[in-house]
Amino acid sequence: MWIRVGGLLGFMLSASLTAGADDLAVIVNSQSGVEQLTKAEVINLFLGRQKKLPSGATALTVDLAGPNAEKQQFYARLVNKELAEINSYWARLFFSGQGSPPRQVEASEEVLDIVENNKSAIGYVEQAKVDSRVKIVYILKD
Repeated sequence: MWIRVGGLLGFMLSASLTAGADDLAVIVNSQSGVEQLTKAEVINLFLGRQKKLPSGATALTVDLAGPNAEKQQFYARLVNKELAEINSYWARLFFSGQGSPPRQVEASEEVLDIVENNKSAIGYVEQAKVDSRVKIVYILKD
């Protein structure tokens, strides 16, 4: 019986330690004046429907370039869309003159650097990569 209980406790502990490992954090500059965002606000910012952060600053949205796992997860969790659908959405807006896609960068470290150094920047990275340089305002869970 003790072996079963110990095994169950060990399993529960490992499950709790890995919970959130794949969560994505929407981040802003720690001096942005933004404390928290709703899912609707994140959607509107990353789809170009809202141009300003709640603090009033013009938002600089930062997105990962190309088809990578983080970007796929972000849009799947945020708006339940595949990258091809997101690319098509932005192509329509761009060519009709109604908007431009977020700034594209190659790696999470670049997202962190841009957000750290720009008061109006907003981006996303895996929650495990967030450090004291930036502030989490929304979490997209698995």
